[in-house]
Amino acid sequence: MSDRVAGLILFVISGVYVWLAGGYTAGFGDPLGPAAFPRIIGVPAMALSALLVIWPGPEPEWARGGRLLRQGAALAVLLGYALLLEPLGFVLSTLLAIAALALLMRAPPRAALLSGAAVAPALWLLFDRVLGLPLPLAGSWLS
Repeated sequence: MSDRVAGLILFVISGVYVWLAGGYTAGFGDPLGPAAFPRIIGVPAMALSALLVIWPGPEPEWARGGRLLRQGAALAVLLGYALLLEPLGFVLSTLLAIAALALLMRAPPRAALLSGAAVAPALWLLFDRVLGLPLPLAGSWLS
């Protein structure tokens, strides 16, 4: 039953996401338009969530105790990442988020920091320089 409820909720969220994407406009010459990427994500999400409603899996065992606490902490890290992205900039906030999530997955602290330090600048280079999607390198506190 919980798969069907989750599938229905995800279907509604995906449908609203696709519907809202239709209102995106851009002032530059993107041949597909700004609504293409959200639709590329939203339409398959709607299809997969519908399949979850039609063919649910066996009743899951819900997380308890420490596992549930780590899941809540991961949600808090992702929320903090979204809130700190503009003030700290992409590289620093991404480094901190990756390191925090790695620590939640029980990575050694040194490996968590090294992962964040390697992946964050690489992602900035990929998005900003290769794909041409401007991201703030430094935060608004430096401006």
